[in-house]
Amino acid sequence: MYEQNRVPDLNATKQHFKILDGLRGLAAVAVVIFHFMEIAIPDYSNNFIAHAFLAVDFFFCLSGFVIAYAYDQKLLKIGVWNFFKLRLIRLHPLVIIGAVIGIIAFMLDPFSDLYLHYSGNLVTMFLTASLMIPYPIVPERYFNLFHLNPPTWSLFWEYVANIFYAFILIRIRNKVLWVLTIIAAATLFYEAQRSGNLSGGWGGDNIFGGFARVFYSFLAGMLVYRSKWIINSRLTFPVIGILLIIAFLVPFVKEWNPVVEPLIVIFYFPFLIALGAGARLTASSTRLCNFSGELSYPLYMVHYPFIWIFFSWVEKSKPSMSEMTPVIIIGVILLIAFAYLVMIFIDIPVRNRLKGLLNRSVP
Repeated sequence: MYEQNRVPDLNATKQHFKILDGLRGLAAVAVVIFHFMEIAIPDYSNNFIAHAFLAVDFFFCLSGFVIAYAYDQKLLKIGVWNFFKLRLIRLHPLVIIGAVIGIIAFMLDPFSDLYLHYSGNLVTMFLTASLMIPYPIVPERYFNLFHLNPPTWSLFWEYVANIFYAFILIRIRNKVLWVLTIIAAATLFYEAQRSGNLSGGWGGDNIFGGFARVFYSFLAGMLVYRSKWIINSRLTFPVIGILLIIAFLVPFVKEWNPVVEPLIVIFYFPFLIALGAGARLTASSTRLCNFSGELSYPLYMVHYPFIWIFFSWVEKSKPSMSEMTPVIIIGVILLIAFAYLVMIFIDIPVRNRLKGLLNRSVP
């Protein structure tokens, strides 16, 4: 038993749900493919993976489940400030790494000189991206909240959710959590009806979509854990992975999106997390799930600066789909390899160093 004047080992964690880690990596790869494809085929109704943007909602739901699982019993022991330190160590190195890659790619883009128009704003763009302060300044590229590395928008909302968790959600009972989740589901439906779909949250003119998406999905993930909705089955990672991919392959139909997308997010993703948490992990899929889970966040946070270069090439050269297809396939493979190198040589060493410093700072 810990003495009252001692803080538990801050880096001690529970055993991971390996299959959920694997699903996270699968969703990250789907996001990369989607970001290529929405440039190659801007009309989502003709895009085979047009609903992969819902992977962000899956990430939020998974985050709510994992945070509740890891910290519901631990946060009050380690304290709110140490919780924030741990989250910063886990998440923020790649936020800064993504901003560094973003500004380098922006300035060295061989197909565009757009950076010259923003030469006076480059320092501010880098600082706001590194500190996650929304700065939608580039209308030529859809007023992304964080132009240098657009996926940072979801990390912004992840941080907001973590703050609310530490100060409010950790203390509320399940009945209150149920009420908040129902209100959040209504908010999600409202956003889908208002915007026509749930793809918002990343830009200056659709920022409310990010609130609606994280509001529901994070709470739903917490509710799955706290209600012990673990569906034990003999299903394995490949089967549940296919079930996840199906959500991303749902056809994009304008008339049905305001209904279909909220239903996927509200019911299907929590169901998949409950299913994945209780599924059977085989020896052959353990290594794959470990690798997939470790790589998911680096891949998500370092790929988009290169998507901007692809965007510049498409704008300048107007290539055909047959010309873009091999570029997309090779690009996805190279980005996975690049993310792996970033993870091994930068992200993990930096996080280990910061964890060591944090442990030494605890009495």
